[in-house]
Amino acid sequence: MAFHVSEHIWVPQHKKLSKEEKEALLEKYHITVKELPRISKHDSVLSELSAEPGDVVKITRNSATAGKATYYRVVSNG
Repeated sequence: MAFHVSEHIWVPQHKKLSKEEKEALLEKYHITVKELPRISKHDSVLSELSAEPGDVVKITRNSATAGKATYYRVVSNG
C-alpha cells in the first residue's frame, strides 16, 4: 500500500487551479502571479498534483476561528 503525503492528518488540502480558475482569482483580487506567495515545486505534496512552475495551488486549512481558511500559492522553481 502506497503512502500519499496528502492523506496525512497535518497536511491541508491542496488543489491545483485550472487556467480559468487561476485567471478568475487574479482578476477578482486585481493581482498578478508575482504578487502571490510562493511554494516550491519540490514540496512533496505537489508531486501528487503534477504542479509546474507558474501553476497556482489553493490550500484549504481547518481553522479554529474561521472554520476553513483558504490560501493561494504560486509554484516556483526554488
